Amino acid sequence: MFMDVEKEPSFELLFEKHPHPMWVFDEESFAFLAVNEAALEKYGYSREEFLALTIDQLAVPEDLPALYRFRARREALADEAEENLAWRHVCKDGSEIEVETLWSDVPFDGRPAVLVVINDRTAYHEAEKRAREQADLLDLASDAIMVFDLEGQITFWNQGATRLYGWTVEEAIGAEMIELLMPDTAALAETERGVRERGEWSGQLTHLGKDGRQLIVNSRWTLVRDDAGQPKAVLVINTDLTETKKLEAQFLRAQRQESIGTLASGIAHDLNNILSPILMSVSVLRKSVSTKEGEKILAIIESSAERGAGIVKQVLTFARGVEGERVLLQPKHLLSEMGKILAQTFPRNIDIKTQYPQDLWVVSGDATQLHQVLLNLCVNARDAMGAPGGTLTICAENIDVDAHFARTNPGAQLGEHVVLRVTDTGEGMSPATMDKIFDPFFTTKEVGKGTGLGLATVIGIVKSHGGFLTVQSEIGVGTSFRIFLPACKQEGNEIKQTTEGAVENGQGELILVVDDEAPIREALVQTLEDYGYRAYTAEDGSDAIALYSHRRGEFKLVLTDLAMAQMDGIALVRALRKMDPGVKVIVSSGHLQPEQTVTLEKLGVKHFLDKPYTANKLLRTIRASLAEPTAA
Repeated sequence: MFMDVEKEPSFELLFEKHPHPMWVFDEESFAFLAVNEAALEKYGYSREEFLALTIDQLAVPEDLPALYRFRARREALADEAEENLAWRHVCKDGSEIEVETLWSDVPFDGRPAVLVVINDRTAYHEAEKRAREQADLLDLASDAIMVFDLEGQITFWNQGATRLYGWTVEEAIGAEMIELLMPDTAALAETERGVRERGEWSGQLTHLGKDGRQLIVNSRWTLVRDDAGQPKAVLVINTDLTETKKLEAQFLRAQRQESIGTLASGIAHDLNNILSPILMSVSVLRKSVSTKEGEKILAIIESSAERGAGIVKQVLTFARGVEGERVLLQPKHLLSEMGKILAQTFPRNIDIKTQYPQDLWVVSGDATQLHQVLLNLCVNARDAMGAPGGTLTICAENIDVDAHFARTNPGAQLGEHVVLRVTDTGEGMSPATMDKIFDPFFTTKEVGKGTGLGLATVIGIVKSHGGFLTVQSEIGVGTSFRIFLPACKQEGNEIKQTTEGAVENGQGELILVVDDEAPIREALVQTLEDYGYRAYTAEDGSDAIALYSHRRGEFKLVLTDLAMAQMDGIALVRALRKMDPGVKVIVSSGHLQPEQTVTLEKLGVKHFLDKPYTANKLLRTIRASLAEPTAA
C-alpha cells in the first residue's frame, strides 16, 4: 500500500479511478506492486494475472534493450524525479500498442517504487502513419501539389513539384509563392480574387522553373477552411502543359503552312501562265530585233521574267516540294564542300566548323537542292551573328528515330536518318518569330536584303526528300536547325542526268496546242511557226478531242496544259489514248503533283514541261518526243 501522503484515501481513489492506465512496480525486480482499473481494461488481464507479471513481460522483445538502457540512465541520474519512455507493449490477446510512459519515484509499503502513467499513442501513430502514407502517395503523383498559407508562404511541396520546378522540399517550404513561381503579379491577383470569391479557381498559368525555364501549367486552386469554416490555406495542383503546348504550336504551324502552301500553289499557277508567254515571246522577238538597244531591252525582259519564274519556283518548293533528280550521295562530301565555300566567302570573324563521322550513312537526294538547303541556313546564320561574329557549326550524324521522338516531332518518320545540323551563336529568335520563319515572304531582315523565301524553300526541299526539320533557338544564345533525311542502307541505281541537245527546227510537223490561257496559246503558236512547225490550238479538252478526231492522222504531237476548267489534262490524255493509242503527248504544268506524274506516266506520257519554260526548253522537248518510236 502507498505510505504517508500517498496512503490517503483520496489518492488511492485517484489512482484506481484515473482514466489513464497506471501501475506501480519495483524497479529492481520489475515486479508489479499495484495496477488500476484502466490498465486492466487496456491490457485485458485480471488483477491477479497482471500482478503476477513483470514489466519486461509486457514489452515487445525488440524494445527490451531500450527499456534496460532507460533504467540504467535513471540510476545514473538519481536526482531526476520524472522521465519519459516511449515503447511498445503486448496485450493479453497478443495485440501491440504504442505507449508513452511517465516514470515517477514513489514510496510503496515502506520501500522505493516507481509509479508509471501510460499514454496510449497507438491511434496517434496510426494517424501519423496514414499521413505519411498519404504524403508518399502525393509524392508519387505526377502533378505538382503544394499548399501555401494566407500570407503566401509555401507549407507543403510534393516530389511532383520538385520534378516540375526543380526546387527541393527544403528550398520550397517557407518560400514566398510569388517569388518562387509567379513573376506575373497580375495573373496572381486574378487567381487569388477567384479563390476568395468562389473558393476555387482553375486555368492556365505561366510559371518559372528553378533554371529560369517558362512552364505552362493547368492550375487548380482550392481554398482550405478550418473546423470553424474560416479560410486557413490554399491547395494548388498543377499539371505540366509545356510540351503539350509546344506540340499544339507545331501542329498549328504545320496546318498554317499547308494552308499557305495551297494558296501559294494557286497564285504560282496564275503567275506561270503570265510569265510563260513572256519568256517564249523573247525568242521570237530576237529574230526581228537588230539594234543593241532592242537586244538590251529584250535581255532585261528575259532576265526579269526568269527572275519572276525563279521566285515562283521557290514558292512552289515551299508549297509542294521539288521533285528533282535523285542519286545516292554521301552527305559528308556536301558538308566538306560547304565548309570550304564558307571559309572563303564568309567574314573572318565567323569561325567555321564542320564535323561528321567517317561512317556516315548515305541518302537519296538531289545534291544541288541539298546544297541550297545548307547554303540558305548558313547565310541566315551569318546574318544572325552580324558584326560581332561567332561560331558556325555544320555537322552530321546517324540517328535512329524512335517512337517517342516521332510522337514529339510532327512529321517525323520512324527509322534510320542522317541528320544535318547548322548551329550558330547569333542573336537567336523569340517564340513569336520562330512561329513564322517558314512562312513565305516572312523575313526579319532589312528591306532589300531578303525575300523571305529562304526557309520556305528549305522546308519544301526537305519534305520533298521525305525528311523533316526541327529548330531550336534562344535569345542571346543562338539557333540550331536539324535536317532529318531518310538513310539508304541498300545500293540503288543512280538517276543519270540527260544532256541538253541543240535546238533543231521542225520539218512542218503539225502540233495540237491545248491551253485555256489565250496569251500562252498565241505565244506557243508563234514560237512553233518560227521554228518550222505548224500548229492548231484548242482552248479546252473537249475542243481538243473534236479537233483531233477531225484531223486524226495529221497531228504528230499534242502539247497540253494540265489544269483546265472544262476537261483537265489527265482526262484529255485518257480520251486521246482511246482514239489513238500511239498519240504522243507532252504535258505542261506549273504545279505537277507526284501522284499526277505517276498517273500520266501510266497513260504513256514521257515528257513534261514545268511552267514557265523558255522556247529552247520547249523545242528540245518536242524534238525528243518526236524522235521516239510511235507505240504500236
